[in-house]
Amino acid sequence: MRLALAQINPLVGDLAGNGEQLLEACRSAASAGADLVVAPELALWGYPPRDLLLRPALRQQQQIALDRLAAELPQGLALLLGVSEPTPDRQTPDLFNAAALVEHGSWRVVARKRLLPSYDVFDERRYFRPADQPCLVELERQGRLWRLGITICEDLWVKDELHQQRLLGADPVADLQTLHPDLLLNLSASPFGTGKAQLRRELAAAAARRLQCPVVYVNQVGGNDELVFDGGSFVTGADGTVLHQLSFAEADLGLWDARVAAPPEGLLAALPATDDLLLRALVLGVRDYARKCGFSKALLGLSGGIDSALVAVIAAAALGAENVQALLMPSPWSSEGSIDDSLALADRLGIATQTVPIAPLMASFDAALASPLGGEPTGLTAENLQSRIRGTLLMAVANQQGQLLLSTGNKSELAVGYCTLYGDMNGGLAVIGDLYKTSVFRLCAWIDSEASAPCRAALGLPATGELVGAAIREKAPSAELRPDQRDSDSLPDYALLDPLLQALLEEHQSPEDLIACGVDAALAQRVMGLLRRAEFKRRQAPPVLKLSQRSFGSGWRMPIAGA
Repeated sequence: MRLALAQINPLVGDLAGNGEQLLEACRSAASAGADLVVAPELALWGYPPRDLLLRPALRQQQQIALDRLAAELPQGLALLLGVSEPTPDRQTPDLFNAAALVEHGSWRVVARKRLLPSYDVFDERRYFRPADQPCLVELERQGRLWRLGITICEDLWVKDELHQQRLLGADPVADLQTLHPDLLLNLSASPFGTGKAQLRRELAAAAARRLQCPVVYVNQVGGNDELVFDGGSFVTGADGTVLHQLSFAEADLGLWDARVAAPPEGLLAALPATDDLLLRALVLGVRDYARKCGFSKALLGLSGGIDSALVAVIAAAALGAENVQALLMPSPWSSEGSIDDSLALADRLGIATQTVPIAPLMASFDAALASPLGGEPTGLTAENLQSRIRGTLLMAVANQQGQLLLSTGNKSELAVGYCTLYGDMNGGLAVIGDLYKTSVFRLCAWIDSEASAPCRAALGLPATGELVGAAIREKAPSAELRPDQRDSDSLPDYALLDPLLQALLEEHQSPEDLIACGVDAALAQRVMGLLRRAEFKRRQAPPVLKLSQRSFGSGWRMPIAGA
């Protein structure tokens, strides 16, 4: 039997359009001699559909899309795809997360998801009921009856030593052992995360060895709101060896012959390097967020700092340099070097710039506020006014020109509140809001290294020479809102701060845990206090592209008013 892995990039809620993508994949697969096409979890809906699942009209559209697939599917080809299935009663939740088998002229539900994640960004128990039976379907192809075990995404994540958030409940892989499947098919919608591509391989390999059969893992690709799905679908042999690997961060259709026990020599490469895959994920996230929200052009503020430089690189790769514009908004405290560095960066990337000095606007605000404040604004008030003037200018230009405004703040700043509401937090998307400051420096150093050349070329960026530039990478971080300002005036050095934030945010440690490990008590309590007090700002931030185990997005559910 020849299988096709349909790694599609769906638009959430566009059941007709997603159905057309699947139909095109099936036609291509049929032309290549495939017998079965395997598509991702909830492939017609796009993942995650969230409350769109509650709309009766969209449920009816799924029925129409499935009927069309059955009517137009090439003869002799079968399609296995993720769908929603109504429950037999009307009690809430009234859906199963399921898989349907489509053949020419008919379709039927053949599997239901058993483990429903409700941690981090997942909220499946809001919509779905868990199934309680293993899923196996028989399909006759090439003169043989194939026994296909079917799991849906989380159903494969059952090895405690590999998955720290193993859900309480059944072991769908173990329950298939007595059914002796010839193949295990996993329909997934697994978002990007650092190290996750390797983890998926390890989970699939463990399942293959337990069942003594190959595992076909098909993942969704594309950006949907804050989530980026990196694709990377693959097939493992019964011994866990990877036999076939699809592309990362782009739609793909892979063909695999189940009779072939090993890949052609030299076919498979190692997984992409960490920073390579990270940059591709960021570019995909920006490109799809813009495209799926109806934007073709983007705007950002360039300050001469490393954060805005990285966002400019990502935006140029995602949308094309000709579709990216940057505003330079120097104040009396902006260094000459920052302006020169910004212009040099824009020139290297080929993006257009406009310079709008804000000193006259600062003077106007000072004069307007002199009476209500009893004098000109000073201190943080004056600094925040500069940021808000810049944010207002950026929003005005983006509104007038129909551009997506990209916020350039990083995770360290969002965590401790070193950012200004209605100022530098303005924007439609926080591109690097899940990258700590030290991670921004590391990624920029990699981008400027020779190792990044193949990735840069693939993304349409200049493949040689520096992009970010040493002048920007070696500059001490500063908001430049007062004379000789440095971030270290207000915050611990990022090399010290970021590990503490990672421990508090992603490892759920307490200040007491940090103190027990040797962290200064005053520092641990200070960082925790900053983190708590900044919650109201994060609640009003633009969507943050999720890159880590725990980002400031839908998976972060902290009270604003709390101890």
